[in-house]
Amino acid sequence: MAGDFSSVTITDLQSISQESQQVFGHLNLMQLNWKPSADEWSIAQCFDHLITTNEHYFPIFDSISKSEKHTTFWERLPILPSLLGNLLVKSLQPDSSKKFKAPKIFQPASSNLDADIIQRFVAHQEQLAAKMQSVASADLQKTIITSPVAKFVVYSLYDTYRLLVTHEKRHFEQARRVLAAKQFPQT
Repeated sequence: MAGDFSSVTITDLQSISQESQQVFGHLNLMQLNWKPSADEWSIAQCFDHLITTNEHYFPIFDSISKSEKHTTFWERLPILPSLLGNLLVKSLQPDSSKKFKAPKIFQPASSNLDADIIQRFVAHQEQLAAKMQSVASADLQKTIITSPVAKFVVYSLYDTYRLLVTHEKRHFEQARRVLAAKQFPQT
């Protein structure tokens, strides 16, 4: 089952990459960096945020693949990982109207981003898929990790996969709303 779920997750990542290229790949620098308001993100910032967030999981995947991961006190608690994993995945659903402020370590660049942000995102997705494949032999349900944000937030590798894909879908939809805004600059 773990191999099947990993394959499905990687297929989801590839679909998000393809759709991102189709929907946003043709946009120019000004369009990618346009913000609906001062306190909202641009399309480029949505994708920069995803890259930044996902990269914080790379060391975790590396430690698991090298069998160097050490279990923390919080990861040993029996109910906490399942509870927090489900809560996080549910809260990040793309259709959720609840807004969250991204933790400081996950904040996107605040200045103009380069026009190659979509291509960088697609390349990043390939790296993320490779990291996931590197831990394919791990038990996704029993391997518990600590969030890069807080040491008491723990969840399974299975929920990590769900969380990353759900998070990407959420910000893809956010970027799509920016693109659909009435004031969005045309070419």
